[in-house]
Amino acid sequence: MPAATAKSTAPSVEETATAAQSPDLIAEPAAKAKTTKAKAAATTDAKPAVKAAKAKTAKAAVAKTTKAKTAVKTTKAKTTKAKAAPTTDAKPAVKATKAKPAEDAAPAAAATSAVAVTTTVSKDGKAAKLPSIKIGPKGVYTEDSIRVYLQEIGRIRLLRPDEEIELARKIADLLHLEEIADQFEEDNGKYPDNREWATLVDMPPIKFRRRLMLGRRAKEKMVQSNLRLVVSIAKKYMNRGLSFQDLIQEGSLGLIRAAEKFDHEKGYKFSTYATWWIRQAITRAIADQSRTIRLPVHLYETISRIKKTTKVLSQEFGRKPTEEEIAESMEMTIEKLRFIAKSAQLPISLETPIGKEEDSRLGDFIEADIENPDQDVAKNLLREDLEGVLATLSPRERDVLRLRYGLDDGRMKTLEEIGQIFDVTRERIRQIEAKALRKLRHPNRNGVLKEYIK
Repeated sequence: MPAATAKSTAPSVEETATAAQSPDLIAEPAAKAKTTKAKAAATTDAKPAVKAAKAKTAKAAVAKTTKAKTAVKTTKAKTTKAKAAPTTDAKPAVKATKAKPAEDAAPAAAATSAVAVTTTVSKDGKAAKLPSIKIGPKGVYTEDSIRVYLQEIGRIRLLRPDEEIELARKIADLLHLEEIADQFEEDNGKYPDNREWATLVDMPPIKFRRRLMLGRRAKEKMVQSNLRLVVSIAKKYMNRGLSFQDLIQEGSLGLIRAAEKFDHEKGYKFSTYATWWIRQAITRAIADQSRTIRLPVHLYETISRIKKTTKVLSQEFGRKPTEEEIAESMEMTIEKLRFIAKSAQLPISLETPIGKEEDSRLGDFIEADIENPDQDVAKNLLREDLEGVLATLSPRERDVLRLRYGLDDGRMKTLEEIGQIFDVTRERIRQIEAKALRKLRHPNRNGVLKEYIK
């Protein structure tokens, strides 16, 4: 069997001879051999290049990773140093602060930090504590204090409807107790102490104090839980003459009043009821305190309606409305509208700086409509001396000169007009005038008046 296989696979003599005679058949194996050698050479040359490229890529990746790790370590080291520096500096300060006596520490703390003030406001000064805006050492409100105040009231949880009802009941009980105390003060001329107060309501002192404490705490909680409502309403009245802090304080007074007047049995929410009281307190404060010259409340409300009407008409017409259109819309006369508009003007200080360098004042550019004080005094003295000289003349001569030269009303009358007044001819008036002037020219009379001519 192996012999047979070898025999079948070996080429015959004729096939070998035929292949030798055909050049194509000889060239084809040679070309294939060359192609195989070229591929092998290319593969052999490409392998070192691929290896070199992979080595370069690996080295670059390692270098980047090393640099990144070094940068991270440097950043961490800087952060550690920065944290350690203030801590190191703070330790001596802490030791120095501990070493100071208590007497020096209290004023220092008051001078350097803002102090939270708790305002106690009520009609009788007995209750209603609410957190006030923080103030600095000199009592000056700052933006930081407002921010801190808003953060503080933002932490207070809003009340649920059932909680509002429960607090309203306790507040009503507190008001009942205060009414009894007010009646006692009216009858006896002094406010009752807790023991007398407990006797008036027929309760043991301990139970009475607890009842009073629960009522005051309920009122305080009701007010504090709605301080955010005050801030939201106060924002709508900014830039009207009062600072934001004052608006919040005035609105808080209205909120306290609302807590005292709220009736939970009516069925509406406390915030709905309190909004009216807060708005009223703020608007009244603006009317009373925002102007140098106080205007009546009803006039201030009319001014607000004029502004609102002007805004509505401007949007309707697409232009600024005239006085006639505003007066017609508000059903008032133009004279009244002009008077109210003039009253609404804010006074301006004559010391207001003018110019970029603010080296001039507004009063420097306003012409004086009154005389110089020296000239005013001289004019009064002249009138007194002139009256004294005229008193030396006869009554008719004195009256003729007064009418002729307008000494009383400033209007000089003619001889004809004066003659009609005295029912004489104009010639007679001329003679009386001439005679009176001759008398005034006498040295005994004109000596006093000559000083004013000089």
